[in-house]
Amino acid sequence: MAHLLRSYPNTSIKFCTESSHGYTLLKKRGRARGVNFIAPKESFSGYSEIRGRNSLVQSCSSSTSPAGQVGLVESESCPVNGTKAAELVYLASEFGWKVRRLAQIGDEIREAARVQAQAFHEPAFLFNDFFFDFFQAEVLAGLMYKLRNSPSNRYACLVAEAATEISNSQQRLVGVVDVTVLRDQNVLNHLPPDAEEYLYVSGIAVLESFRRRKIATVLLKACDMLSILWGFKYLVLRAYEDDFGARELYSNAGYRVVSGDPSWLTTWIGRKRRVLMVKQSNLLA
Repeated sequence: MAHLLRSYPNTSIKFCTESSHGYTLLKKRGRARGVNFIAPKESFSGYSEIRGRNSLVQSCSSSTSPAGQVGLVESESCPVNGTKAAELVYLASEFGWKVRRLAQIGDEIREAARVQAQAFHEPAFLFNDFFFDFFQAEVLAGLMYKLRNSPSNRYACLVAEAATEISNSQQRLVGVVDVTVLRDQNVLNHLPPDAEEYLYVSGIAVLESFRRRKIATVLLKACDMLSILWGFKYLVLRAYEDDFGARELYSNAGYRVVSGDPSWLTTWIGRKRRVLMVKQSNLLA
């Protein structure tokens, strides 16, 4: 626990001791010896597997989340039975934003696709609206495919929303990130020999009108928490070498550059050079 608090200053986490609402009480070993942790049962899709010696951190029901809270933060209603349980569990809450898994319902999937499309679409000189609609449709199709065909503990789309209601009530989601379990040998070559797989963080997007408000920071902290839930020690992402703003964001979150795209990929093909950045999860005891 001390290690977790050092990683995230001003962190406030409170732990339930109730097991009557569908939770399994676990005992965590290591530095937090003697501290009880609560893991949700199978009603939480994708959160039921605890791998190795890692346990899941579960916070009590609360309608308000203190600044700096990291862990699973439940909404006030806290239903744990039925399909909506996972929608109301938050992986991180800080700076007025909270992050959870995407609810697999049509309207929310389309909203998440729109956030990513707006972030990554390159405006066209002519027929921009047409090309944007086409690009958004491609993003939506890709997202729906991943949600339908990926195991719940191998892929997650995380979404950020305001902790309190924002003025534009029609725009509920303000940020999105994809997290996928991968085992690319080219990446594993840069990880310690004990790493067989890793979490790949991609598609991080924040609506333009909400940028520079720490949303991406909270999204990355939610990815850290997901590494605990799934039992992975290493998180990996790629960034453009000349995108200094993004690289600073990732560096502040603990990611370090370990390699870059080969020269033939950037010189002959003319693609912008990317760097590979790796983080060892500092939430694992």
